[in-house]
Amino acid sequence: MPVQPSSYTPPLLFKNGHVSTVYYGLFRKITDLEQERERLELEDGDFMDLDWSYASSPATKVIILLHGLEGHAQRPYITGSAKYFNRAGYDCCAVNFRGCSGEPNRLYRSYHSGATEDLEAVVNHLLKTKKYSEFYIKGVSLGGNMALKYAGEGRELPTELKGIVAISAPCDLHSSLRALMSWENIPYAHRFRKHLVAKLKAKQPQFPELLPDSEIEKIKTLKDFDDVYTSRAHGFADALDYYTQCSALQFLPTIKIPSLIINAKNDSFLGPECYPYKEAGTNRHIHLEVPAYGGHVGFYDAQNIAYSEKRALKFLKEI
Repeated sequence: MPVQPSSYTPPLLFKNGHVSTVYYGLFRKITDLEQERERLELEDGDFMDLDWSYASSPATKVIILLHGLEGHAQRPYITGSAKYFNRAGYDCCAVNFRGCSGEPNRLYRSYHSGATEDLEAVVNHLLKTKKYSEFYIKGVSLGGNMALKYAGEGRELPTELKGIVAISAPCDLHSSLRALMSWENIPYAHRFRKHLVAKLKAKQPQFPELLPDSEIEKIKTLKDFDDVYTSRAHGFADALDYYTQCSALQFLPTIKIPSLIINAKNDSFLGPECYPYKEAGTNRHIHLEVPAYGGHVGFYDAQNIAYSEKRALKFLKEI
């Protein structure tokens, strides 16, 4: 489908991509949301924690919310979405990927951009409840890439799954990595690397032979992290093989359910290949919106409701 026009025009301050990114990443606050935690036991012996919030009346619709790199279900871009969708009559299942809920996961592996087997486990778990007639998925950043990859990999999707929204999605992981390693993104890249390395050090007592100090000391960049850990822990040859296999871009042509991608033009985390103009132009199910502003997951709007949250709900109501 042709690229969708965008009406998003934030206040002057938030036309700066870095201001938008930092404000929504560090300073936005969401209150008055109650979440209930459910532990989902996985077939491989690991677990993920699901944080539920509910509509005021019994709901027949549920939206699965997927966070980004080193995020969790209490990040404002997740809780803001949950609160907004709850008010619109949707129950919300906010997923904490493996090791992201405040408790280390059990296995050497953890989560990554292409771990759609974990998303499938959540979908299957919800299907077993037989409570919901309509399912939706909203993924942010890493979670957006995962949601799109899940939809386009060729599996038989449940008929209950009606639509997908991906916000600030790094559809080409290598392109996004190159962007993140640019000089303007050094503070972000350093922050991500610091958190990722801290998690590896926390895993060392469990897996001392797999995570010796000599290997962790090699991690100077985000690509190093994917070479040293992500690729080895999840069966890829190296970081580049991981990026190649797990980028959603290659799966967009085969998506067969309505899918909205909102990637801001001034998102410094996304390289040129992360804007799938060609794929949107040839697949009627792909709706690509490229606002001029928004930064990375920073679509500031009035009343503490992000433009991306309003746009996601509008899209899902219209499909």
